[in-house]
Amino acid sequence: MIRANANIGTIAEATRATCRSCVGDDCTNNILEDILNEKILTSGYFAVFSSKKLSGKCSHGGFVDRTSRTEPTGGINKDSFTSEHGHLHRQAADVAIAATNELLEDIRGAAGDKPFLQMMGLFRGKALCFAIDTTGSMSDDIEAVKTVTSSIIDRKVGTQDEPSVYILVPFNDPGFGPLMKTTDPDVFKTYINSLTAIGGGDFEELSLSGLQLALTGSPPNSEIFVFTDATAKDAFLRNAVIALIESTKSTVNFMITNILSRRRRQADDNQQQSRVTTRADVQLYRDLAQASGGQAIQVTKSQLLEATSIIRESISASLAVLLQAARNPGKTENFTFAVDESVTNLTIYITGTSIDFTLIDPSGSTLICVMRFTSREGEGQSPIDFLFDFIKDSDGPFGGFVVLDNRPTPGDNASLMITLFGDESAIVTEVTLVELSGSGRVNGSVEAQGGGEYIVRFDRIPSFQFVVFVKGQKNDSTSGASLGIFQRQSTTSQRASSLTVTVGDSNSTLEPGSVLSVPFSVMTTGEGGSFTIQATNDQGFPLTSPSSLELDAGGSANGTVNITAPAATPSGTSVTLTIEAAAPGGADTNYAVLRLTVLQPVTDFAQPVCQLLSLQSNCSDDCSQSWELLLWVTDGVNGTGVDRISLQEGNGTLNISTAVGNETMTLVSYNASCCSPDVRLVAVDQAGNVEFCSYSVRAAVTPTVTPTITPTVTTGIPTTAANTTSTSARAVQSVFLCLAITILGLIFAT
Repeated sequence: MIRANANIGTIAEATRATCRSCVGDDCTNNILEDILNEKILTSGYFAVFSSKKLSGKCSHGGFVDRTSRTEPTGGINKDSFTSEHGHLHRQAADVAIAATNELLEDIRGAAGDKPFLQMMGLFRGKALCFAIDTTGSMSDDIEAVKTVTSSIIDRKVGTQDEPSVYILVPFNDPGFGPLMKTTDPDVFKTYINSLTAIGGGDFEELSLSGLQLALTGSPPNSEIFVFTDATAKDAFLRNAVIALIESTKSTVNFMITNILSRRRRQADDNQQQSRVTTRADVQLYRDLAQASGGQAIQVTKSQLLEATSIIRESISASLAVLLQAARNPGKTENFTFAVDESVTNLTIYITGTSIDFTLIDPSGSTLICVMRFTSREGEGQSPIDFLFDFIKDSDGPFGGFVVLDNRPTPGDNASLMITLFGDESAIVTEVTLVELSGSGRVNGSVEAQGGGEYIVRFDRIPSFQFVVFVKGQKNDSTSGASLGIFQRQSTTSQRASSLTVTVGDSNSTLEPGSVLSVPFSVMTTGEGGSFTIQATNDQGFPLTSPSSLELDAGGSANGTVNITAPAATPSGTSVTLTIEAAAPGGADTNYAVLRLTVLQPVTDFAQPVCQLLSLQSNCSDDCSQSWELLLWVTDGVNGTGVDRISLQEGNGTLNISTAVGNETMTLVSYNASCCSPDVRLVAVDQAGNVEFCSYSVRAAVTPTVTPTITPTVTTGIPTTAANTTSTSARAVQSVFLCLAITILGLIFAT
């Protein structure tokens, strides 16, 4: 199912019987003998609401499969050891695991090691992401970013805190982007050093458009830093940005400079203009920072370099938030938090003005007193932390849970999936939804699931804005004795909504130049009226959508968003579509976030072919001896052409040259010491199909004579001169569909 042009054997025709009814509960031998003897492939019907199937055909089986009650009764699934064919469960699972490994190895070969590890979430370091205003008044800020970037790269490369990916999004007016992403720190330095401050015109910039692109282009749980000295011209994106913050659980920090005045040359009359940036001008940035658990730091341009020290500390891979609070001035409050033994480099960040605070240690001694700031949060470095998602019961036939992809409903019961990591001896004992700017709390019931996972059930979801607070204890791995308590808190705040926005069945790919229609529905549990609809995307693609939908109280309505990728859009471009619905008055909003990919139609599904021309070796135990091979790598008559060839295994020298006038053929030579007797090459074509070509001189090999090379494509690969193996390739565009099919095969193997 995941291999192009593969012969998978003989499939049973529609009219051929494959099964007999089970005798009692024994379904071990219900497949007909002729099907087994002739090695005919068959599968099992499955339906929850219908019992129909073709005569004589097998069923999947199990309690929810109604077809298994129709002759022939029973099933052939291997879902578990207790299934009808459970005696084959392990064998089926092993085959599915092997197929998944093979597929993932193909993806790794096509993408490269670093992008593959990043995709799998195996990079420990956080992303380093900057969104930078590049208008004329930002020269000092850009120089500060260059300085802090060099410092971070020089100090953290090669350590566990090395960023997993580097992302840069410039914004200006009237443009923003493009997003520049790399895993190479030297390339990122080049990106940063290429920034120049120019233009601007008026006092407002497209800061939220730049932030929206940064949020959609960064991995989840990223730390994003926005540098600007201007207010947002695109404040209408506020709710869309908050939706992305909540869905990605990323933290956004604003570095706001020049708060006293902002000088900008106006384009139309060449006059110098000054303007005072008021408290209201930066409140939008404060609101977004608060929603994400970040900070909005206002400094003069001369203070910016000192303020950027927070960036070096914030991208630590082991950063954990112990307490976060946002308060309005006017009253005295006490905040208590526990610092467990795993926490190092405890830091308390204070932002704001004109408020006294006192910091007291557990013994009651005053550590810091009467400072003129507003308490914000305490954090430190610790391996213990958690991830969370709201979940709901699955409507599928096998039950379980699915992740809730927008805000929960206030007053309803709900469940959280908590994943604790960093210390196998740590356990979760309490989970609470804590009001971000008040004292409200809702406690949950914690159920351990094993493997660091916990389901937490809440009788009701609060209507106030909240963060997730987790408390637990560490135990001695040998004796089980308690080593003390710990506490952690989510950075991103959450909120409930009486609205639900649901995206209907739609293609997830956009063809350049074509329109994609995305159906959606909006439902409310509250009052009816005219609900405002706003659809946006991070690439600025043209789209149309209804501006409003009329809903009755407790009712729903449907709409459609039509989005068009321009004809020149590169294949592989990612697009994030956000559909937001707001109740009358705008006090209640909810959203749906849809990830789309721009893809040109794919016609090349065949992997490259390695054609061995010669392998010469007189190897012995002497490492001074060497061996060499020569081969063509071709992509067939109708192929898209060889994109790249790389060395996955081997310590020799690889030389590559494209055949003159024939882009589908590449000449490859490889030379290595006899003490490095194995080589494995990865060939990838322009469509993303992958082939692995392996050669070895471990066995005694008769030297071969290099033949006359003619650029002809052959399908046979000589194997007399070497132990040659190759793995089938996949079209990378189909990777995620194929991976889903394989995983389903593991779970529901039949």
